[in-house]
Amino acid sequence: MNLYSLLQYLLFLAIITALVKPLGGYMERVFSGKRTMLDRLCLPVERLVYRAAGVDPARQMTFVEYAACFVLFGLSSTLALYAIVRFEKFLPWFYSAYHTTPVSPDLAMNVAVSFSTTTTWQAYSGETTMSYFSQMVGLCSQNFLAGAAGLAVGVAFIRGLAREVSSTLGNFWVDLTRALLWILLPAALLGALLLAWQGVPMNFHPYAVATTVEGVKQVIPQGPVAALEIVKNLGTNGGGFFNANGAHPYENPTPLSNLLEMLAVALLPAALTNTFGRMVGQPRQGWLFYWVMVLLFAGGLLLVHHLEQRGNPLLRGVDFPRNSAQSGGNMEGKEVRFGIGGTTLTAVVTSNAATGSTNAMDDSFTPLGGLVPFVGMMLQCVYGGKGVGFLNALVYGIIAVFVAGLMVGRTPEFLGKKIEKPEIILVSLTLLIHPLVILAPTAWSVAAPYGVAAMNNVGTHGYSEVLYAFASAAANNGSAFAGLNANTPWYNLATALVILIGRYPPIIFMMAVAGSVAAKPTTPVTVGTLRTDTGLFGAFWFGVILVVGALTFVPALVLGPIAEYFAMKSQLLF
Repeated sequence: MNLYSLLQYLLFLAIITALVKPLGGYMERVFSGKRTMLDRLCLPVERLVYRAAGVDPARQMTFVEYAACFVLFGLSSTLALYAIVRFEKFLPWFYSAYHTTPVSPDLAMNVAVSFSTTTTWQAYSGETTMSYFSQMVGLCSQNFLAGAAGLAVGVAFIRGLAREVSSTLGNFWVDLTRALLWILLPAALLGALLLAWQGVPMNFHPYAVATTVEGVKQVIPQGPVAALEIVKNLGTNGGGFFNANGAHPYENPTPLSNLLEMLAVALLPAALTNTFGRMVGQPRQGWLFYWVMVLLFAGGLLLVHHLEQRGNPLLRGVDFPRNSAQSGGNMEGKEVRFGIGGTTLTAVVTSNAATGSTNAMDDSFTPLGGLVPFVGMMLQCVYGGKGVGFLNALVYGIIAVFVAGLMVGRTPEFLGKKIEKPEIILVSLTLLIHPLVILAPTAWSVAAPYGVAAMNNVGTHGYSEVLYAFASAAANNGSAFAGLNANTPWYNLATALVILIGRYPPIIFMMAVAGSVAAKPTTPVTVGTLRTDTGLFGAFWFGVILVVGALTFVPALVLGPIAEYFAMKSQLLF
């Protein structure tokens, strides 16, 4: 590994680790209603919002009410966005000369479902499809709202663990409003200014038309890119203003902008571990949570870098090693301004944090290099999406507690709350939904003529592209392996359905778990209590994540990237 890449990785992890505690403490104060530095600005606006919406901020909600508000809010946002996208040509800032891609009903439904769930799966080119009105009023606002809603349910679950003999989890509308006013809006304002400083456009100018030296007319899209770019990362959304997403120089012009955007993706999910530790009164538990994530993240980072820097061994005679004249490695589909290091960091961050803000063609990675983003989306617990990734990590944590309890012959306990049959059933259902909505539609797509017709590649690589599409949809990630014509009625509707099932039922089940444990008393700690804040339990938790993930998804991966790797190895023998 070259020094530049190593320093970039270390700097990223150092910044994240340094900010976990102060940012986690700030979020704990925000959601606990304590004083913060932004109260003078935000409290009047908050009161105005409650008055206009008819919300009683003092009213507490049961898990059923909280989950119902979350689902109804998401579905109503979907309908509103569908209307904006379908009728954008009648709305302001639509340029018929440049916005030439027709928005069919199935594509509009896919976009609406995708952006209202933080998935932002894109089967279209933004610069030729979406008007400025659709981008800002439709897509950008949903990046804020969906991200805040995910953060709200994560905080509600923490309250369920922290409260004792309680039937409530907080107020969804209060958590949503506070996530927007105190966290996402200030962070987006600061981040947009930093990106504009780095050269990301922020205007409402018509598209520019230039004449090249060859005399050819070239259309250069403009737009409010910085505003959309920062919140797509802060809200772990990932939908790009342009088709090339983070590889486009207007979205991501410099290595520094790339680092800033990846920090925006990971900071809030990472800091939520500290918020968790503070709210349940066990900071050590929060740090254990964080370091398990870091180990999984660092392992993926080092593996992808090694595999991509080594290059493709089938290209005989190619000089792959890095030297003063070249970056070396497998640079197919990668931006030269980021190289292997910047591309690896983005691929691992975005796949683990449920954000499709890629800056390279993941389809061009080496077989095992491309396997790592698969694993990140299938596990969904390394940082993960805003709030929702925290819930996914706790799914594995509760399973680890249950297995450890069985091994020592005690009723499983987590943070002093007994984990019994109802909780285990709900957690198991949460865990099983994810592989179901990935594997079933993948099998259907590679067997049905209309699914195969959209594949530009055949064999193991074509299968990997389809598997990646549904893994991305189920994980609310939104990135694509490319090579798949996703803008067809089948893939638009199938991925939209997978997104909905991958988003709402798991959250509803975990809200039910939160409601169940909130109603229980806290068991006093004794000598026989299984401690869950030790390095030993952290290692056990780490192992459970890998074992359960492997048992669930390895058979599917064997048919794709793993088979492709061995096929590549076999060709080296001849």
